[in-house]
This record gives sequence, structure tokens and C-alpha cells, in this order.
Amino acid sequence: MTAYKDGDPTTLSRLYGRSVGKPLRARQQALVDDLLPKIAVPEEGPITAERLFGEDCPLHFEIGFGGGEHLAYRADLLPNHGFIGAEPFLNGVAQALTHVEDQRLANIRLHAGDALQVLSRVPDGALTMVYLLHPDPWPKNKHAKRRMVNDGPVRMIADKLKPGGEFRFGTDHPVYLRHALMVMRRFTQDLEWQVDGPKSFQNRPSGWCETRYERKAREQMGHEVWYFRYRRR
Repeated sequence: MTAYKDGDPTTLSRLYGRSVGKPLRARQQALVDDLLPKIAVPEEGPITAERLFGEDCPLHFEIGFGGGEHLAYRADLLPNHGFIGAEPFLNGVAQALTHVEDQRLANIRLHAGDALQVLSRVPDGALTMVYLLHPDPWPKNKHAKRRMVNDGPVRMIADKLKPGGEFRFGTDHPVYLRHALMVMRRFTQDLEWQVDGPKSFQNRPSGWCETRYERKAREQMGHEVWYFRYRRR
């Protein structure tokens, strides 16, 4: 495993806000109580495809999956791949569990908590894809260190991706956009931006579904959305 100084998940500032919202509905609570323990990422030890899914399969990791729409979409699209999702917001975890049950998705494992704590236990070069879609923007300058796109987390993401693996990042917040582009320029030796003019990051790539949050940002809040793909060299 790579040793991280500023990127060590045990030393990073908390990168998310609240973890609990509205009271869960009865079905959601039942899924949290009964289904989540069955598909939860182990609390200790290395995180490998063999350990989670019983076989060596391509492994995907979504950081902060929100309500789980994208995670479920990708898992359904690629049934022979394994998917790990980490989300600190319990209501989002409960929503994701409904997708897992309703769509009978056997290739998803969930962590209700900090993504970096799990990501740090993935062997280097093990991941095929990492997704970070619409992370909390922490728009104030004094909170910039809490953004997921910072040197420590991006260094970890790059290390965990296999050569040719892909990091997908999306945001609708202009402050986060500028900050992320600044940070990603420092990783050009490791992560190659897959870009071919403005349209390539202003239009959603194939295989990247629209989430409820993205639709709300675009239609109700009038935000522009940007999509980025970086390939591990």
C-alpha cells in the first residue's frame, strides 16, 4: 500500500457535512437493518474483488453515491463487474439499498461512511473506474481543504487505478470546477485528461446516467454541468 502524508485518510479533515437527514421510512429502515450488513464492505483488512465478490473481476468505486442511481445503473449495465459505493449520508444509503433490492443487484457492496477510509484499503492498481459525481462543493475559501478534489485524495485515486483505468468527475459548481482543474493540472504525469474541445466536457459521456441531483441542478437551479474523464497513464 502507498503511504500518504497529507492524503492519509486518518489525518484528512472531514470531507462531508451532515450524515443523517429525515427519518427513514419503514422499508428503508428494514433494509438498513437487514440488507446492509449482508453487503457491507468489511470494516478491516484489504478490499479486493476476490474478498468482496469471490472472484477476480473488474472493480469500480463510487465516492459519495448520493441516492445510488448512478451506482445501480452502472452495476446493472456491467453485471460481471464489482461495484463499491461509499456514502456518509444514511438516507442516501437507504435509497441505494432500495435499488439493490428492486433490481436484484448482486454486484454491489456499500459502505455507510467515509470513502477514503475504504479507498485506502484497496490495493494499488486494483480499480478499473473511480467515480466522483457532484461532490459537496464547500464553496468558501476557508473550507477548500475539505473538497474531495485535493492533492491527497487525488493522489490516492491515481494510485488505486490500474493503467488505463478511468477517473470520472462531475460538478455543477463553478467554484469547484476552477479548483478541480487547478488541482488536476498537478497530476498530468499520472492522469491524462480525455478531452477534445469544450463539447467533450459539456456533454454527458455515454454510460454516464443523469442522477436526480444533476437534473435538479440543471432544471430547477439553472446550473451548467461539467463532465470530466481522466485515464491512468
